Amino acid sequence: MAGLRLGPLLRYADASSATVWVEASRPCAAEVRCADGAGGTARTFQVAGHHYALVPVSGLTPGTTTAYEVLLDGRSVWPPPDSRFPPSVIRTRAEDDGDTVRITFGSCRWAAPPADTEDPVGPDALDSLAARLAAAPGAERPDALLLLGDQVYADEVSDAVKQRIRARRGLADAPGAEVADFEEYTWLYYESWLDPEVRWLLSTVPSCMIFDDHDVIDDWNTSAAWLADMRATPWWRERLLSGLMSYWVHQHLGNLSPAELAADPLYAAVRATPDATDVLRAFACRADADPASVRWSYRRDFGRVRLLMVDTRAARVLDEGERAMLDPGEAAWLREQALQDRGSYDHLLIGTSLPWLLPHLVHDAEAWNAALCRGERGARWARFGERIRRAADLEHWAAFPGSFAALTELIAEAGSGADAPATVLVLSGDVHHAYVAEPRWPGGSGSSGGSGPDARVLQLTCSPVHNSIPLSIRAGFRFGWSAVARALGRRFAGHGGCARPPVAWRKTGGPWFGNQLMTLALHGRSARLRLEQARGKGALATVEESDLTSR
Repeated sequence: MAGLRLGPLLRYADASSATVWVEASRPCAAEVRCADGAGGTARTFQVAGHHYALVPVSGLTPGTTTAYEVLLDGRSVWPPPDSRFPPSVIRTRAEDDGDTVRITFGSCRWAAPPADTEDPVGPDALDSLAARLAAAPGAERPDALLLLGDQVYADEVSDAVKQRIRARRGLADAPGAEVADFEEYTWLYYESWLDPEVRWLLSTVPSCMIFDDHDVIDDWNTSAAWLADMRATPWWRERLLSGLMSYWVHQHLGNLSPAELAADPLYAAVRATPDATDVLRAFACRADADPASVRWSYRRDFGRVRLLMVDTRAARVLDEGERAMLDPGEAAWLREQALQDRGSYDHLLIGTSLPWLLPHLVHDAEAWNAALCRGERGARWARFGERIRRAADLEHWAAFPGSFAALTELIAEAGSGADAPATVLVLSGDVHHAYVAEPRWPGGSGSSGGSGPDARVLQLTCSPVHNSIPLSIRAGFRFGWSAVARALGRRFAGHGGCARPPVAWRKTGGPWFGNQLMTLALHGRSARLRLEQARGKGALATVEESDLTSR
């Protein structure tokens, strides 16, 4: 009999349809059966000896909440008979789009250790959110959970995974105690998603995901020189291909709507063959050889809220003379999606794992470093700049000055005019703390003044969900926002001959340090923010709550 190895994960959900992801122990027919009669089935597909299905659920009634069960070859496997959690449900939006949309987001989550083990980095914010929702099934819950990168850490594995690697191939040969191939990637997802609270949470709250560097390796695609060095190692190619393959299976597929899945030739090819390993590997090879041939970014609409999740890792142009965060096709896609039918949405959310607006010292240091690396101060400084870039992780939007300016211009355009939304909110993670920053365009007193856009524009950064926060990070980011740091940053920028950024900005909230999540409540043209930190299993403490649309 087929058993449920991993999942279910409720991924996509709209007014009448949904998708549910599962991994089974053997080939089978996976079925989702809802209490109201809706449902769907899908045959599993095979990759590297593992069996997956993304089950499309249709016939759901708008504006309802219905419990569901998962069956494999007709046998019920979810919920478990001894489950201590409420039934997993699919909640659909009403067709009139008048309800409040709640979006919870964060990034950077090491898998929590077993319950009887001391947690060295403190309570997991996802565990705490799950426990709260389970204790009050009828209370408000997110319409979507946005996981903005580093869902797994291929280069920083737990002791339990390290022991499995030692038993399988030993640790003497590179990459040592890091993930080497697809099979080892699956161990990371098992460890992360079999956590009982997180497993239930992901079964009942729709999730949207995008990768960041640790999903493959720290500093992934930081520069052309870095990539050349990695390609010269004997283990890198298998690591990268396995990382892309496992990301497509575990994360990317569920980001797509049923209509997008139906039109996806790769998904059709994977489902049409008894063993899709070679098909998916060939796709990963093409993505490695020509990153512009693949789009990992995607759009989701929640009533009158538009979310654009942007790939800031695989879509980069790394040549120092043409360096860009997004290749031309990706940049054109982002522009088209942001400006299309602007009157149809009240809030534009841009999900990018890497913050657009950073502490001023960090921004100027990254712009300075980019100038050095492209040779503005000569070859010797360029070599020094590359070493600093890798050591200090200088690779955010500020490290791609042309892309920073282009995103700034797009945000201003999307937020201006008669059809402007109430807010344009950039949602990010990565930097292991949380803060709110507001830009100011030249000639204006804020994001809505003078020549700036009509919409309220904010950078909202929330990280980590569950990770370490060294004292050096706390001290460095606190200092990075100070007036002294700003002056120091301008000295760096002057040395590199860097132009001033097209916007100024100020920190309006934070920095906050801890395992945490941000939640947006969007209703009509209003937007509220709540930041909560994990204080223990089932305990989330509100440390900030504010109205984002009040001036």
